[in-house]
Amino acid sequence: MKNNCLACLLWLSALSLQAHADAANFSDAYGLKLLNQINYSAFLTTSGQPTEAELAQIVSAGYERVIFLAFTNHPTALNHEDDIVKALGSQFIHIPVEWESPRLADFDAFAAVMQMPAGGKTLVHCEVNFRASVFGFLYQVLYEGADLDEAMSLMHAIWIPNDDWEAFIARVMSDKGADYQPL
Repeated sequence: MKNNCLACLLWLSALSLQAHADAANFSDAYGLKLLNQINYSAFLTTSGQPTEAELAQIVSAGYERVIFLAFTNHPTALNHEDDIVKALGSQFIHIPVEWESPRLADFDAFAAVMQMPAGGKTLVHCEVNFRASVFGFLYQVLYEGADLDEAMSLMHAIWIPNDDWEAFIARVMSDKGADYQPL
């Protein structure tokens, strides 16, 4: 009996992990499949650096706002991404976030932008979706009422934040009055 229960628990755990992986790599109705893509909601997606062709697909899929959280000198940065996005008819916002020392002011600037009406979906990206996934996680939990464990599972499908980023999450959560126990 114990073996059957253990097998059932392992099976349910595997299904849960697969469901989170599927959600993190979900291709929407337009066939978007971006680097380390996480669909936090119907209106918020995070990913790694999109290509110029992917930006055209992103805008065609109804994304009216692109927020870039890395610096323009990373190895896969797209030259003139701002011009490309604007030429496609979408809004481009750049909030450069230092990898080694993300600041509360960076998240506050991001949250302020997110609270402005976009009219459509928002893509938040950085180099590989580490910065963006943390900002997406925090925004969904703090401003959209998402379940902390579910949002964290989506983020963890991409990466488990290092000590600096875990401390940043704790700092933001504390600043916003949310109860959070760092890993």
